[in-house]
Amino acid sequence: MKTHYTFLLPLFYCFSTLTAQAQVRLQDSAEYIKITHIAEEIKTKYAPDKRTALFELQPLDDSLPGHYQVITTESEALPSFHQRLAEHHIAETNITINVLPDSSVGENVSGVVNLSVANLRVMPRNQAELASQVLLGTMVDLLQRQHGYYRVRTPEGYIAWVATSSVTPMTPMEVKQWKSAKKVIVTADFGHSYTKPDHQSLRVSDLVMGNLLTLLDRSGSFYHVQYPDGRLAYVDNKLVRPFDEWLGTRNVTSENVLTIAKSMMGVPYLWGGTSVKGVDCSGFTKTAYFMNGLVIPRDASQQVLVGEPIDILSAGELDTEKALRNLRPADLLFFASGKGRSPDARITHVALYLGDGEFIHAAGTVRINSMLPHAPNYSDFQSRTLVSARRYVGQAGSGLQAVASNPFYQSATEENHP
Repeated sequence: MKTHYTFLLPLFYCFSTLTAQAQVRLQDSAEYIKITHIAEEIKTKYAPDKRTALFELQPLDDSLPGHYQVITTESEALPSFHQRLAEHHIAETNITINVLPDSSVGENVSGVVNLSVANLRVMPRNQAELASQVLLGTMVDLLQRQHGYYRVRTPEGYIAWVATSSVTPMTPMEVKQWKSAKKVIVTADFGHSYTKPDHQSLRVSDLVMGNLLTLLDRSGSFYHVQYPDGRLAYVDNKLVRPFDEWLGTRNVTSENVLTIAKSMMGVPYLWGGTSVKGVDCSGFTKTAYFMNGLVIPRDASQQVLVGEPIDILSAGELDTEKALRNLRPADLLFFASGKGRSPDARITHVALYLGDGEFIHAAGTVRINSMLPHAPNYSDFQSRTLVSARRYVGQAGSGLQAVASNPFYQSATEENHP
């Protein structure tokens, strides 16, 4: 009996320990589910679009089970979050709140892109999906640093991750100096900068339309410029214009928008692309408007929410006669995949209307197609469903902002004297 008892005793203790651990895990799991539901509720109210606002709940550390952290850009959401936790009798001792920008970026909460085109990804790793792109000289908010990446916010409010090597972080004083400095903007499709005012000298980098550089001086037919990271270079003055001068000539007209759009004919499609190196459908429309002085939302599903709605449907179906009558050149056309036209159809594509039933869009390449069945370039229209149209020309308001009044592009003088 003694031998049998001593054999069972360790089993009893082992069973008791496992049961206690299981109870803790069960308790943690139940609490985590409650916290998850609360966080989702707050997220739905304060940060419904993760592309422009964050309210993320995640485990704090694998070594600390039952400990969680909230990462958010929306400090106004926190009182509601605290209140909902209290209502469910959930202690906050195991919940860390991290409001962005956080301590990982220090005092340098702004940065400027130093590559001709910087790639933004959905996660802080090279293999992650390309979310968007930002051009040289564009200022971004630095929100968080992790694994060699910055989580940034772009001028149109888009939040994603970019390699730290692509951005030059700046102190508040450096930001002021950058914003006050004279600049040039690249207006040619492509180009290069050089170490000397000579096309045969060593190149410093490539350049694309929309790039911004600090203007130092002029040397013959070249501008002497500086990159955000301090590199010096010379740029042929045929490729660029002084930024202030260029900005003063921007006029968001149908003709101007479509001139830029047509200049991009043949540019290859690139998921997440917003430059002449490659564009997706909404990156294409974004670029066409930006180069005419208007900052618009990044993605098609965001672009469809702003501007003036244009009536093109009858009984939920495309009314071609009505569309031809109501649409104007440079209006945006929004499509859903497939043939369903439900009221809440998910927008998957956007194009710019040219007139006479034709539109220009990025699909394979930037090209022109028609919505008219008898047209020779109608074929691509058959695989898409036109569900909405919006007008940006002549419109102003939430989601549409002049480059000149956008704080990421405003000079320090303009900020102080609005």
